[in-house]
Amino acid sequence: MPNTDWPTDERPRERLLAHGAASLSDAELLAIFLRTGTAGMPVMALARHLTEAFGGLRGLMTASRRQFCDVKGLGTAKYAQVQAAMEMARRVMDEPLRQGDPLRSPEDTRRFLCSRLGTYPHEVFSGLFLDNRHRVIRYQELFRGTIDGAAVYPREVVRQALEFNAAAVIFAHNHPSGVAEPSQSDISLTKRLKEALGLVDIRVLDHMVVGHGEVISLAERGLM
Repeated sequence: MPNTDWPTDERPRERLLAHGAASLSDAELLAIFLRTGTAGMPVMALARHLTEAFGGLRGLMTASRRQFCDVKGLGTAKYAQVQAAMEMARRVMDEPLRQGDPLRSPEDTRRFLCSRLGTYPHEVFSGLFLDNRHRVIRYQELFRGTIDGAAVYPREVVRQALEFNAAAVIFAHNHPSGVAEPSQSDISLTKRLKEALGLVDIRVLDHMVVGHGEVISLAERGLM
């Protein structure tokens, strides 16, 4: 059934305008984004099928190009739309930091890091390099690894921090499993990096572990 033939109170777009985007289900939001269905499958049926097949919006939005385009009714055009939407969301989250506002709390950092690291299928270790007022000089992905981990080299981290003339740094990495609980190796690595950067008077303020919708601060846990 075309979108215009649905009862008015069941059309996702009309429901969004009447009640706000937060009132819509994942499938309804996706139906607005997709706009049209496929032969034999109306757009709402397609949206429900996709959210089930990918295990929710997160699975759909983070699917590889091949996984996405293998689904009947999807293609490179819609894949590009999804990637553009995700990047716009990231930039909205990043905007206060790109404007030079200081990081005032762990929550500021959590929001930023979730937007950057929360969707990777592999492990990424990154650093937020800060000036002496805790304004972001640079966000840098430092090392990438497989789903089992990433090799991190303190010498390279020190080199990057000096190159950016940083006064402090916050480290972060994601756990592709979705479980943000820090491991013993995460704790040991943080201590090694803190010692190495301390030799050049650069402070390590925190190391955050990003899972699916959760970020754990080692500083808050007293593990640094």
